[in-house]
Amino acid sequence: MCAAAVLLPEGLVIPGLNDSKKLTAKKRDALYDIICESAVAFGIAFATVEEIEALNIKGATYLAMNRAIADMEPAPVLALVDGNDKNELDIPAIKVVKGDSLCASIAAASVLAKVTRDRYMDDMDALYPQYGFAKHKGYGTAAHYAALREYGPSPIHRPTYLRKMH
Repeated sequence: MCAAAVLLPEGLVIPGLNDSKKLTAKKRDALYDIICESAVAFGIAFATVEEIEALNIKGATYLAMNRAIADMEPAPVLALVDGNDKNELDIPAIKVVKGDSLCASIAAASVLAKVTRDRYMDDMDALYPQYGFAKHKGYGTAAHYAALREYGPSPIHRPTYLRKMH
């Protein structure tokens, strides 16, 4: 689980910035560098497999979000967060439904988190090439499930996720 937080300068327009899920990998990679160079501050953080298992995915998401915010300098006093869940951040937050399509800072954070996670999965592919992480990025594709059936789980597979296979 990877999360990011981004504080952009007021009025900054980054052409092509949008919800990371609506962008190609090539466009996300290009935007990643622009965001990092343009941001007033940003933070990127992970929650571990063990933390996800202990806290569930939602709790681990907030843990990673709090870590990302804590890494920012200057420290933000308010967060804009995609969605409408109860705020579990360490700072006040405003929830923005479809925020990654409506708010530049949320969209920028979604790009940083997605690119960072994808790069991590590429690194894991080098360690565990039999799973094809570089191709499916850990999502539940037929090829991923076939590799799990053939090789069993790797250390980065979540037991909760594996139960979905059965």
